[in-house]
Amino acid sequence: MIVCMKLLLASMLCTSSLIAQGGGSLKMGTAAVPHVPEKGSMERKAIADALRAPVEKQLKQPVIFKIDNLKVQNNWAFLSGRPQNPEGSAIDYTNTVYQDAVDAGAFDDGIVALLRKVNGKWTVIQYVIGATDVPYVDWVKKYRAPKGIFISIQ
Repeated sequence: MIVCMKLLLASMLCTSSLIAQGGGSLKMGTAAVPHVPEKGSMERKAIADALRAPVEKQLKQPVIFKIDNLKVQNNWAFLSGRPQNPEGSAIDYTNTVYQDAVDAGAFDDGIVALLRKVNGKWTVIQYVIGATDVPYVDWVKKYRAPKGIFISIQ
């Protein structure tokens, strides 16, 4: 009995450690635990690349992302950060659909995005650039995305 309890406790500690480190796609029941893809990982790159295509098309300039938050669960990903020029400087929003908002002082240069992996490929479901509110507050319900990937939604 004592040996079984020690094994159970060791298993729980290992699981907690993996979760805290964002390790892998650990399963609990039928739902995966949210994880944070490591910098430089193929998963992180694939997510950023999938988002890059529509953002570059809309902004008509090359972009990279300074990622502040990125979580993945059950083939869903939520990213928040800032689009930047490839050399790391701020995006020039002149001649974009965002210029009026920038001029009016109603623009935050951040980006939030929801992506889903379908047939092994990440696709953008929704993204918002420059929001001064929390545009993703209804994305759990609207898109049936897992709550665990979002920041500040409880």
